[in-house]
Amino acid sequence: HYFKQINLSLSLSVAMWKYAAAACVTAASASGFLANNFYGTAEQAPFPEIKSTHSLVAKHVTKERWDKLAGVTTKTSGFTLGQAIACAVEFDNQHCGIYAGDYDSYKDFADVFDPIIQEYHGISADAKHTSDMDANKIVGNIDPAVPVKSVRIRVGRSFNGFGLSPGITK
Repeated sequence: HYFKQINLSLSLSVAMWKYAAAACVTAASASGFLANNFYGTAEQAPFPEIKSTHSLVAKHVTKERWDKLAGVTTKTSGFTLGQAIACAVEFDNQHCGIYAGDYDSYKDFADVFDPIIQEYHGISADAKHTSDMDANKIVGNIDPAVPVKSVRIRVGRSFNGFGLSPGITK
């Protein structure tokens, strides 16, 4: 299974979404969205109205998948599918609309995460992640007439047993 391996591009994407995800979950909590029982716990919840109707969540979180996964909580941080899709449910401007609360989210909610990740990154279900850290293989395309003045790269790490930004519990 493709996602049993750590996917560097996904890890980087999750790291880059760190503050957006935390803000989204915080905003949803502050608005009372996560305060009611059915999004903050693993109790079976009714299929949500997804406000981001053109998001990947709206496309891939079907009633069938929701009914299968809505009662699941992750072992690491007790994260639910309702919490993972809070942004797409609460706001109408999300492209993806899903955030993993911890590593377990990718496994426990694979029926939702896998197709979203595959579509977002344009990869097939049987794709295998490869790493090649040989800098000599990088071919530049920088136009000398328009030189790069600065570059910012943010890399984040997650630690086994701890939640990612939206699922931090300790």
